[in-house]
Amino acid sequence: MTTTESSGSGDVSRSMELLWGTGERATRGPKPGLTLDRIVTAAIELADAEGLAAVSMRRLSTELGAGTMSLYRHVPGRAELVDLMLDRVQGEGAHTPEPHAAEPDTADSDTAEPAPGWRKTVERAARDELALYQAHPWLLSVNQTRPVLGPGAVGGMESMLAGIKDTGLSDPELISVIIMVSGYVSGVARTQVHAVEVRQVTGISDDEFWRAQEPMLSTVMTSGRYPLMAALSPEAFGPDFDHFEFGLQRLLDGLEVLVEQRTKP
Repeated sequence: MTTTESSGSGDVSRSMELLWGTGERATRGPKPGLTLDRIVTAAIELADAEGLAAVSMRRLSTELGAGTMSLYRHVPGRAELVDLMLDRVQGEGAHTPEPHAAEPDTADSDTAEPAPGWRKTVERAARDELALYQAHPWLLSVNQTRPVLGPGAVGGMESMLAGIKDTGLSDPELISVIIMVSGYVSGVARTQVHAVEVRQVTGISDDEFWRAQEPMLSTVMTSGRYPLMAALSPEAFGPDFDHFEFGLQRLLDGLEVLVEQRTKP
């Protein structure tokens, strides 16, 4: 999938104002039917259905039944709109952290639900992010190396940090854990999204694709040139093995070794 957008490519200050609720201009008279929330919602729905390339101010004005110029009263342009879209969907999967409170009394502590622990926190974050890519495949076509940090993104990081802060890792290492997990998930998600895309574009199922290669591969595998490949069981490339879960658990196993080193007496 070719990258077509970059977050933060517009007026970053204006994006931040809109993300944090300080930049939408007030209007006199009755409450207008067109709002920033409606615009962002419509843009996300359009991107989910047709891809990010379909999202334009002109197309949105048609979808919303409003003049194109009326959209510019709420958002400066498409680049800033992408920033708002990103943060909105990132907030969907973020678990809002509980505010720090005073120590509970004994009665409350007996019934309080225990914290999930760092490993469960990372597992949940990874699965939530994968589900986010599956729900919004267009996210993969946005270059997010320079993110504009709105409440959705910051809330997600706050929740993650709350769950992994007791691992004994340094602050840079905590951020590296977030980057590492996100990189793993986006790689898996990209493969899954591409698999769906290629079926839609070609009209050929996975079974049909592999059956077309089978005659030649059968000859090659009996030639003796590739003994290790030929010895693989039929299940090696089967659909029942959960590669995402296997990789996630191995990633966590490696991280657990480091956490034990840092937290042992």
